[in-house]
Amino acid sequence: MTKLALSLAAFLLPLSAAAAIEPAQTERALGVESSISFPNDATIKTWQADGEDGIWIQARGRDWYHGTFAGRCRDLDFAHGIGIDNRGSSQLDRFAAILVGRERCQLISFVTSAPPPTKAEKKAAADAAKAARAAESN
Repeated sequence: MTKLALSLAAFLLPLSAAAAIEPAQTERALGVESSISFPNDATIKTWQADGEDGIWIQARGRDWYHGTFAGRCRDLDFAHGIGIDNRGSSQLDRFAAILVGRERCQLISFVTSAPPPTKAEKKAAADAAKAARAAESN
């Protein structure tokens, strides 16, 4: 019995050492077309408008996605909730549409994404764009 325990321990030791060397989780690629299976309150944690042109959606696993609309989605910035029209599919992907009030906003892209920018990051980007325009006009 002792020999079996020692040989089992000798077998498992290299496996645990290899696991300690590998990174805990690999970074996921951003900008890759993706989907969320069975989109509902249980699989979607939150969402945020990207103006009238797109939407950020966070899945329960804390992964962010960005959807780009075929046209403008005017009421999204002011919406308290959204619906998803996936036309009978079990996926939220680039073929789905976001429902906002009576408006149907067709997606043309749904990719993996970093989280949406914070207010401070948006302000810094706006200030940089304003400074660039001022430098061009001089």
